[in-house]
Amino acid sequence: MKIKSGVVRLILRIVKLAFILFVGISLFWVILYRFVNPPVTWLMVTRGFERKSDGKDWKIDKKWTKFDSIADPMKRAAVAAEDQLFLEHHGFDFKAIEKAIDKNEHSKKLIGGSTISQQTAKNVFLWPGRSYIRKAFEAWFTLLIEAFWSKQRIMEVYLNEIEMGDGIYGVGAASQAYFHKPASQLTKSQAALIAACFPNPLKWSPAAPDNYILHRKYLIMKNMRRLGPLDF
Repeated sequence: MKIKSGVVRLILRIVKLAFILFVGISLFWVILYRFVNPPVTWLMVTRGFERKSDGKDWKIDKKWTKFDSIADPMKRAAVAAEDQLFLEHHGFDFKAIEKAIDKNEHSKKLIGGSTISQQTAKNVFLWPGRSYIRKAFEAWFTLLIEAFWSKQRIMEVYLNEIEMGDGIYGVGAASQAYFHKPASQLTKSQAALIAACFPNPLKWSPAAPDNYILHRKYLIMKNMRRLGPLDF
């Protein structure tokens, strides 16, 4: 019995140490990225290897664009398309999550209820994939960035790290690739077109929008007008 109790205490001690270490590292990581721009993400590396396996060149086209250098319509288009309560919630939109769960129960086509904060946490700190463990980590990092970053910083990182095409990441690279201009010069229409492709940037492209994407663009622009100026 003494041996068993000793083993249990050792295991509990290791678990406690691992937990403290995880909390410390994740806090340091999040606070660091409040001031330092994330250089690369797991998704970028994964996509790079996928391109190599398909016989393509390694490609990570990314150009960091500061928040103030991103056209206002692009910020509004992102909110209008992905998270209309972005400036009001604290990381989670529980009504959207509930709606997504209900719809997914009655449809083969899965939809997400993730906020921009959740997507930022997922893109920057986690690996691609779907699992309950990953969702738990996503929730943890979402709480941290909401606590230690401003909404402005979350939006800046989101628009610079999100996948926007095959090997294209961030609005700076996307703006040059699709419209041959810096992100500061994007029009409402161009911004809405980029945002319309967010759900599947490898399938859809602002350079060749089909009728579905043009309809999404129309709805996003409608929401942009309704939202009006955003107070970051």
